[in-house]
Order: sequence, then structure tokens, then C-alpha cells
Amino acid sequence: SEVKRFREAEIMHSRVGMMAVLGYIIGESTPTINYGMDTHHTIAHNQLPEINLAVMLPFFLVINVAEALRANTGWVEPAQGTLFAIRERYYPGDIKFDPLGLKPTDAKKFAEMQTKELSNGRLAMLAAAGFCAQELINGKGILENLGF
Repeated sequence: SEVKRFREAEIMHSRVGMMAVLGYIIGESTPTINYGMDTHHTIAHNQLPEINLAVMLPFFLVINVAEALRANTGWVEPAQGTLFAIRERYYPGDIKFDPLGLKPTDAKKFAEMQTKELSNGRLAMLAAAGFCAQELINGKGILENLGF
């Protein structure tokens, strides 16, 4: 149960890391009305406070609903002595959401796909931390540092 809990945390953090890397790159390279439709934007760290509250509240609501559904799928309801327990039949990270049908049905192929996801996610977590540190150190965006 403890190993499954650690694997669940690793998979979820990997997925967040992959989305963070994508968010850094898209956020700094996409022209928006807030930035005057130009090609040079502020760094990602400075963009969050500029987002309108009317956009942020629904965004956070969607995140909270998704996390609640994930928790109900994989975690045992807290009771006496069962805090942070994962369900017996739950495979870490598998929340039964696959609208494009990408999840392999073969167990060996699924294990291979999950290994690839974890490897990419570990790299993405390091990349996101590097992006964060780089922007805080020199105040330039990621793409600007790469010369784009």
C-alpha cells in the first residue's frame, strides 16, 4: 500500500511537471490581448498575477473537481486508522479516463507505456525546476534565453 501511494504521487507529479513545461513554453510564446498582441512577453512567473479573477476561479474549480474525482477513484475514505490508504483494486495513476483510447489493453504494453510516462515526467519535473530557477536568476523568458 505504501509503495502504491508513492507511485501515485510520482505519476501525478510527473503529469503536473509535463503540463508545467508546456505551460512555460506556450505562456511565453503566445501573443495575447493582455500583452498587446506583441511577440515579446513577460516571464512566466509574472504572468499569473495578470490573469483576470473571472478566468482563474473557473480554472481552479475544474482542478478541484478533477482532484476530487481522482481521490474518490483511488483512495479509501478516511476512517479510523485508514488515512492515506489506496484501494486494493486501484492501479496508481489509472483513473479510467481515456477518451482517445490510448491506453493499451495488454498488461505488458501498459507497463511499458507507464514507464515511458514516468521517464518523461521525471525529465519534465527537472526541466520545470530549471525553467523556474533560470527565470528567477536572470529575469528572461525560456525562449528568449534560447534565442527565439
